[in-house]
Amino acid sequence: MCFKAVARHPRGILPCKETFQLKNNSLRSLQHGLHVGRKAESRMLSGRAPIIVMSANSHSIFESFSSSPSDTINKFYTSINEKNLKELSEFISEDCYIEDCSFPQPFNGKKEIMHFYEQLTASMGQNVKFSIGHVCEGDENTAGVQWHLEWKQSQIPFTRGCSFFEYSKHGERIIIKKAQVVIESPVKPGGFVLILFKTVTSLFDDFPRITEWFLRSPHVIFQLIMKIYNMVLAPFINPLLTGYIQIWNLSTRILLFTFNILRYISKIFFK
Repeated sequence: MCFKAVARHPRGILPCKETFQLKNNSLRSLQHGLHVGRKAESRMLSGRAPIIVMSANSHSIFESFSSSPSDTINKFYTSINEKNLKELSEFISEDCYIEDCSFPQPFNGKKEIMHFYEQLTASMGQNVKFSIGHVCEGDENTAGVQWHLEWKQSQIPFTRGCSFFEYSKHGERIIIKKAQVVIESPVKPGGFVLILFKTVTSLFDDFPRITEWFLRSPHVIFQLIMKIYNMVLAPFINPLLTGYIQIWNLSTRILLFTFNILRYISKIFFK
């Protein structure tokens, strides 16, 4: 039967039909495989979190939300680098509390904190920037970050620090409500710190009752020391300290004046 079927057709037609049938069958098999693969892929992704594909038009919408604490911290320091105080204020709560170890008193309230950041951004000039290192997210709405200062992408010595944040979530927004900033000290006493620490702990161990009382109310000791100082030492030391501070202020002004003159001359000759 096959031989008769072949004999009834002109030569070359049947192989062409068989070729088309093979191609059609292969195409159907490929389409069927792709269809099955897409169904399997959709079933696998059905249990996962949705993947959001953002276009250039939706970039501004994404920027208006803080999807994670890491994003918030990075945007927080980016606002400082760009001196964008309006955007910076959006990350700070009204009752925010920031404790910076370089200052004797903490900053309490949004108004006081924004005044501090206004002074900070003005002091940074045009080329000093914060460079962010590791950002760690903790439990109970906490996060920490390592950073240092750079001038034109070159690290400035003795400017390493860590900041620890406590935040609250308001819908999609993350707002900082408390922060503690620890900055590297330029003074490196080395082994002297261990000697001093050993001396203090020895006193604690020798006088445990006094130590317990001191740790419960350390301000009482400092108030007593300040009273003794004001009564005995202040009349003699305060005039010396006042004169010493005035001399340093005068020296600082002279150095700044000299530096400004040298900078003005360098601009003229090295344009």
